Amino acid sequence: MKVLHIITGLNNGGAEGVLYRLVTNDEKNEHIVISLMDAGKYGPLLEENGVEVHCLSLSQGEISVKSLIKLYKLLKEVNPDIVQTWMYHADFIGGLIARLAGNNNVFWNIRQTELKKALSKKSTIYIAKISSLASYLIPKMIICCANNAAEVHQNLGYDKRKLTVIHNGFELDKFLPDETLKHLITDELSLDSSSDIIGMVGRYDPQKDHMNLMRAVEIVLKSRPKLKVILVGKDLNTNNSELLSKIKCLDLKDSIYFLDQRSDIPAIMNSLDLHVLSSAYGEGFPNVLAEAMACGIPCVATDVGDSALIVGETGWIVPVSDPEKLANTILLALKEKEHKQQWTLRKQAAHRRISDSFDVTTMVESYNNIWKNN
Repeated sequence: MKVLHIITGLNNGGAEGVLYRLVTNDEKNEHIVISLMDAGKYGPLLEENGVEVHCLSLSQGEISVKSLIKLYKLLKEVNPDIVQTWMYHADFIGGLIARLAGNNNVFWNIRQTELKKALSKKSTIYIAKISSLASYLIPKMIICCANNAAEVHQNLGYDKRKLTVIHNGFELDKFLPDETLKHLITDELSLDSSSDIIGMVGRYDPQKDHMNLMRAVEIVLKSRPKLKVILVGKDLNTNNSELLSKIKCLDLKDSIYFLDQRSDIPAIMNSLDLHVLSSAYGEGFPNVLAEAMACGIPCVATDVGDSALIVGETGWIVPVSDPEKLANTILLALKEKEHKQQWTLRKQAAHRRISDSFDVTTMVESYNNIWKNN
């Protein structure tokens, strides 16, 4: 089949990463990608893998008649068997234009679980509400990345008959336990082997609630003074005055390492003793948990999206926005780390959970089954 993907943008993000893994691991079909915005991080990577990429160059929040006409012409020219859209704006705009271009095989993809008036963009909330009505007309099926996402959007009024769940899949030849990779990062940062090393991979955003993590770290340091915290993601750098101010106020500057955006995430994950996700809301299927666990790194995560499903019995789930509970759970995990045999079994269980349940091959097969059978 010829599958045309329409996505809001191709910058570094969970949906973009899943699209990349799906397209580059699916050998049965021909894939073409249209970004409503620019090529971002993944555009060049897709092209390196022989995938045709088109960019409409819209700015964030912008819709232009010229770009919509271009999208319509591309759809007519490509004439795909399947149109797979990704995220709210692309679902509604891409799905609508695809139907106008005569393609009835439109499949939406939902990546988010919550929309909060005080924190989510008004335009995102607005288009999600419009999409709930359009869900009865435009898509054949609506693929959600998480069980929680399906439940939330059913409650928002989306056509429940069309909602289905395909969990994200991961390339286990890239994300795997590797002691050599661990030392690349610890040597780069000159970290002492006796230190406790925890980390969080995720952009600086209210959704990720880094302040919750910082307050928890302050508590943990009282018992584990050698604790080191690695923060990776967009805007996690020394130009972040808001976060720097908080770190200074809590006297954490000697314990925090900013690595900004990185491409060597398997090495980052392998360098950690424990991965922590402190998110307050909005997560669907947090990829970073699965990536850490695939590398044999146990996780502590707040109870958002499908975090509990991913972690299972291999790690710990805590309430959102509760730094004391988060701190106590981190301490519990680090205490267990002192018992080598028990910790080794936990690390092995974390890797096994991802390899058994969230392999990329399973995800690709699930998409193919949905496209073929609807």
